[in-house]
Amino acid sequence: MATLLHIDSSVFPGEASSSRSVTAAFRNAWEQRHPEGMVIYRDLAADPIPHITADAWSAGYIAPSERTPEQSAAFAARVTLIEELEQADAVLIGAPMYNFSIPSTLKTWLDSVLLLGRTAGETPSAQGTPVIVVASRGGSYAPGTPRDGYEFVQNYLEAVLKGTLGLALDFIVPELTMAPRNPAMTELVPLYEASRKRAFEDATTKAKELGERLTA
Repeated sequence: MATLLHIDSSVFPGEASSSRSVTAAFRNAWEQRHPEGMVIYRDLAADPIPHITADAWSAGYIAPSERTPEQSAAFAARVTLIEELEQADAVLIGAPMYNFSIPSTLKTWLDSVLLLGRTAGETPSAQGTPVIVVASRGGSYAPGTPRDGYEFVQNYLEAVLKGTLGLALDFIVPELTMAPRNPAMTELVPLYEASRKRAFEDATTKAKELGERLTA
């Protein structure tokens, strides 16, 4: 039975969010392929994870018998998130770009699951797990565009998810999502529509391919 860990972080609900719309399409295709599977869902906007504290951080490097009650409680919350990552056969993350970076709620999740000697280090515990990131953005930050130097979402997530956690990373990038609502971007609407269509197609295709790979 395959398990999908699905994480959304957009502050906008439902179809008002480009990243949520695409992750929903991926999840729908995944569930069709794995009707008996399990989905662990975390909506970081509706139910945010507390920011990492000194107790939560330091407890990861202290023997259980030496932890204070506060450290034990804080670390237990981190372990819950870590175990969700470790038991997943695949991970799906909605990561919209806010002010050139990821939502702070998603950064908090990453801070919680990154634990040297377990999820990070020489043999990361979730190493090789496929992760699909839907990295939506209101403009375009692709190479060659005027703002390509402001692309800190994919660069950062590649360093953390792939370089540190050892996950097998793949991106879906719906871009120019502000074009239909910003008069100054009217001429870019066709490019937005093409990007949106491609993102939904990629979500469905990648979900099916990944499902077939895991059941082979």
